[in-house]
Amino acid sequence: MPGRTEVAEAPGSVRTPVASPARDRDLEDRIQRVVQELEEDIALGFLHPRERLVEDELRARFNLKRHVVRQVLQELEQMGLVERKKNIGAQVKSYTSKEVIDLYNLREILETHCARHIALPVSPAKLDELAAIQRQHDAAVAESNLRAAFRSNLAFHKAFFELSDNAPFTELIEIAAQRAHSIRSLSIIFPHHLEQARLDHWNMIDALRDGDQERLVALCSEHLVPSRDAYIEQHRHRADKP
Repeated sequence: MPGRTEVAEAPGSVRTPVASPARDRDLEDRIQRVVQELEEDIALGFLHPRERLVEDELRARFNLKRHVVRQVLQELEQMGLVERKKNIGAQVKSYTSKEVIDLYNLREILETHCARHIALPVSPAKLDELAAIQRQHDAAVAESNLRAAFRSNLAFHKAFFELSDNAPFTELIEIAAQRAHSIRSLSIIFPHHLEQARLDHWNMIDALRDGDQERLVALCSEHLVPSRDAYIEQHRHRADKP
């Protein structure tokens, strides 16, 4: 065509290598594994509210490059688990008592709404699936395997709320619960709280099996109280210290 200049590739020229999709997926998988491990560390209290997440320490722990560590921290921040403070850097998210109450009020609204809209009776197949997940949670609690207990607890709640057949509400419940990880860290590590949560789950399954909607809603509301109150009590205790 007139006015168009064709540029031919020089013989023997070297093309710039392009990262393969497989290599990109490998990096993404690695980032997700690190994010999940740090998520567990926060939820289980191995990393405390207001504790700094130092880039050099994370690089050494996970053998990551600095830009990858920053991707990890960015994802944790988007999940509501980490916050950045001027002149401090990244640290585990902490909450005031009012913020805890506000977040848990929201969780109660979302979770009781879903419980109230689960169509009863639930099919035996769905009940069996929920019970199978809870048996995994039972085993993790019995073995004091906190990481497995944390993951199986998340799986139980996901399957439970999906019974409402309301995807937007289920997604919001997961987001709100995720933001509460550092709050729950003050209760989830204690055996009596773990045991109470385990019993609550079985009571929810029984209420589903019995078709008792009001009991189901009440159980969802009561299930939130221990972690909320434990954090508020600890927050007030710290505030009372000279």
